[in-house]
Amino acid sequence: MTWPRGAQVISEPELVGEFGGAGTRDVVGGLDPRPARENRPRRPWLWALGGAVVASAVWAGAVYLYPSGDRRPDLHGYRLAGDLCPSVRLKAVGAAIAPKDDTPRLGPELLADPVLDRAECYLSLRSPAVKKPFGNRWSIDYSVGARVVLHKKTDPAAEFEATRGVADSSIGTDVKVESVPNLGDSAYVLTQDDGAMELRVLEGGAVFSLSLSAYSQFNSDNGEVPSGEGPDTADLSPYQSAMISDMRDLMANLKH
Repeated sequence: MTWPRGAQVISEPELVGEFGGAGTRDVVGGLDPRPARENRPRRPWLWALGGAVVASAVWAGAVYLYPSGDRRPDLHGYRLAGDLCPSVRLKAVGAAIAPKDDTPRLGPELLADPVLDRAECYLSLRSPAVKKPFGNRWSIDYSVGARVVLHKKTDPAAEFEATRGVADSSIGTDVKVESVPNLGDSAYVLTQDDGAMELRVLEGGAVFSLSLSAYSQFNSDNGEVPSGEGPDTADLSPYQSAMISDMRDLMANLKH
């Protein structure tokens, strides 16, 4: 495969972790857009809200519908049968940052439709301690989002490439793109200027996404935040290999 000009390449990491099973239900769940905490500097990078509208507008002209009787996208044995959250184990990210909080940030969502199946899950990591000079009243919170879409009647390859340099949260946001070899049919990491990171993978008719974002918070009794800057949360690049390993885990766990 020829990577786009200017794209960087991330080397393939080793597979990490074992897998757990997902529950089974016929569900269409709603997402609660309210933040988990008040007064935090910025919301985590959740694409199910405003990003879904942006992505739909871009993808609308890019999807190719197979004529009746023609071959449909190969799902390579991937299947969504229920809550996605138990399948998002995050063993590599948990070892690199902090363990996964088993309580989802938002209610999981599953859409089952003759055209496509889609599942989304949003999780937090347990807040790791912040080292000096910031003291023990600062905390860094990490949010992880997972999304899987199985296209049953349309080939998602065109839309996947059309959004290669586009973050779901905003078309106008500056985004760095790094290609990932030997992962699905095509894969890349998007990094926004505020440090939020998303790994996307295409394999046949299946599209996978894992996102990671971080934000700092000062734990104050009176609500006041001290002058000066807190811990830097903008650079998440050290966790790219862990994200790739956890993506491999997720993909293997959903293949039947």
